[in-house]
Amino acid sequence: MSTPSDLILGWDVGGAHLKRAVLAPDGTLLSVEMAACPLWQGLDKLDAAMAALSPATGRSVVTMTGELTDLWPDRATGVAGLSKALAERLGADTLIYAGRAGFVPAAEAPGHAADVASANWHATAAALARMCGDGVLVDIGSTTTDIIKFAGTQIHFAGYSDAERMESGELVYSGAARTPVMALAATLPFRGRQVPLMAEHFATTADIHRLTGDLPEGADLHPAADGGEKTREASARRLLRMVGRDLGPCSLAEAEALAAFAAEVQLHRLLGALAQVFSTGGVAADAPLVGAGVGRFLAERLAARTGRPYLDAGGVLAGDPGLAAAAADCAPAVAVARLSAF
Repeated sequence: MSTPSDLILGWDVGGAHLKRAVLAPDGTLLSVEMAACPLWQGLDKLDAAMAALSPATGRSVVTMTGELTDLWPDRATGVAGLSKALAERLGADTLIYAGRAGFVPAAEAPGHAADVASANWHATAAALARMCGDGVLVDIGSTTTDIIKFAGTQIHFAGYSDAERMESGELVYSGAARTPVMALAATLPFRGRQVPLMAEHFATTADIHRLTGDLPEGADLHPAADGGEKTREASARRLLRMVGRDLGPCSLAEAEALAAFAAEVQLHRLLGALAQVFSTGGVAADAPLVGAGVGRFLAERLAARTGRPYLDAGGVLAGDPGLAAAAADCAPAVAVARLSAF
C-alpha cells in the first residue's frame, strides 16, 4: 500500500493558472485540480493558488510557463526565480522538467533555462507519444494553442523556444478564454458593414464562446474584461462594445451572431497554423488530432474540418474515465507526472 510520501505530484505552473495532478506509484491517477493564479501580480498569488488545492504530499515534478510573466525582466530570471520559489514551497527534492534535457533538480534549473522555459507542450506531447502512437497534439488552453506532431514514440517539432514555435505555427497566441477579441481580427461584420474593432480590452474569447454556448464549465477562472458578471447578457454587452454598440439598442441575437462569426475567425486562424505544421510532413494523413485544454472543443472541430479522427487526450492520460475531462483540461500536469514515472 502506498503512503502519501510515495505519491507523485505533477505541477504545471503557468502565468494565469496552477494545475496539479496526483499520481500513485502504480500509475493510477488520483486527482487533477486547477486554480486561477495571476502570477504576474506576485508570488503571493502562487501561494493562494496552492492553498486553493486539496492537501497532498509527495514528490513534486514541475513544468512551467510562469517564467514568461512580467513579474521577471526575462525568461532566464523567471526560471531561476520560479524554480527557487517552488523548491521552497514543494521541497528541495523538486524536479523541474527541462524538455529535451529531461528532469533536473530545481537548484540546477537556472543552468537549463532555455530548455525549462515554457516546456509544458513538450511534456504533453512526449507523454502522448509514448502512450497512444502517432498523432497531432492540439492543446487549446485559455490563452494559447500548441500544435505538435508525434510519431513512432517521438515528438517532431520545428521550433523549441516561444519565438521559434510562433514562427513555425506550433504556438498560436489564441485561446478559449483570455484572448482579447481585438486580437482576432481587424473588423467584424455587423448590420451590413465590416466594422473596425475598437482597440480596447473590452471583451475576450470567453465572451464569444459563452455566447455560442461552447465555453466549458470552469474554463473562465479570471475576472471578465470589465470585472462584471459572466452571464450571456454581460458577455453580449462586452462584445457589442467592441463594435461601438450597446445591448438594448442592439439585441442579444445580434450579439450571438457576432460571436458566431468571431468564433469562425478564430477557428480559421487555427486551421492556418495546423496547415503550416502539416506542410512539413512527418505524420500519417490518418493520424488523429489529440485534443487537450479547456478549448479542445475547437480541436474537435479542427479534426472535422481536416478530415482526421479526433481523440481526447484525457482518455489517454487519465485511465479513469471519471478524471478524463480534468486530465484533458490539465494535460501538462498529468503528463509531467507520468513522464517522471516511466
